[in-house]
Amino acid sequence: MRDGVTPGTQPGLVDSFGRTIDYVRLSVTDRCDLRCRYCMSERMQFLPRREILSLEEIAALADVFIARGVRKIRLTGGEPLVRRGFLELVAAIGTRIGSGLDELTLTTNATRLAQFAQGLYAAGVRRVNVSLDSLRADRFAHVTRGGDLAQVLRGIDSARAAGLAVKINTVALAGINEEEIADILRWCGSQGHDLTLIETMPLGAVEEDRTEHYLPLDRVRRALEDSFDLTPSLQRTGGPARYFEVGGLGIRLGLITPLTNNFCDGCNRIRVAATGTVYGCLGHDQKVELRDAMREGGVEEVNALLDRLLARKPRRHDFRIGLAAAPSVARHMSVTGG
Repeated sequence: MRDGVTPGTQPGLVDSFGRTIDYVRLSVTDRCDLRCRYCMSERMQFLPRREILSLEEIAALADVFIARGVRKIRLTGGEPLVRRGFLELVAAIGTRIGSGLDELTLTTNATRLAQFAQGLYAAGVRRVNVSLDSLRADRFAHVTRGGDLAQVLRGIDSARAAGLAVKINTVALAGINEEEIADILRWCGSQGHDLTLIETMPLGAVEEDRTEHYLPLDRVRRALEDSFDLTPSLQRTGGPARYFEVGGLGIRLGLITPLTNNFCDGCNRIRVAATGTVYGCLGHDQKVELRDAMREGGVEEVNALLDRLLARKPRRHDFRIGLAAAPSVARHMSVTGG
């Protein structure tokens, strides 16, 4: 199927609300080598290999999206770097940069980034997002259920040495890392990394009480303004973050606020699970299944299913958090694709 798709020959991806989809988050695995408390259950049941798209199928699907006008692809997981042969996939999709695709990026926990950083750069990746919720080794191990902070920091250093720009993603958690957020921002400034703070999202059942640790980012911003000069930035990436220039540090602070400030009006993305399931919205179960269509029906059937997905893509997510609120969807973030 990869050879049968020519970038720019298909109509674009536009939903019923007139939003153009030019960004795809593409999961390569639901597996991860960490077990972050707000993201995963401690004893996860991962999918059998036969249900996961092959690397060749993922590359072919990327071509379908590029042909439909997608300009940016982010590879996610789970943890994408645990997928065997991952660099081969990056290299295959990377050949499309400049031929329909503007950017290929990934989100990683950086546990294996030291091993892969140079290969990622050689394949065309120029920036990565790293999930990092604490700079204190004991707290990091607690949040991730055993992760090694030093290993992650080595990965970040290796990425920078390889020429990759690094943005840090931190989930703000009341009672866990709330008092550390200012320190994380200062550290990012000293390292030259932009920082994005994220409100915890009610996805999948976990052992932790998300309500107990939910931290509204308007409260975080007010606290940070006591110590930092935050100036609203004019920059927009097409994503949900709203940015601030941080005076004196030379970096940007992004805030992703799914609960306190809905950001869906400008949604430009869809998410693909490693099984080929495509979700129109992170906060809904509205989806189409592409795996069998790719294996049996080819490009035309895949495109028909994508059109069906976009015709029903919700206007906005429906996240709620509270003692009586069940997860908005049953699937974990690691299944959806970051």
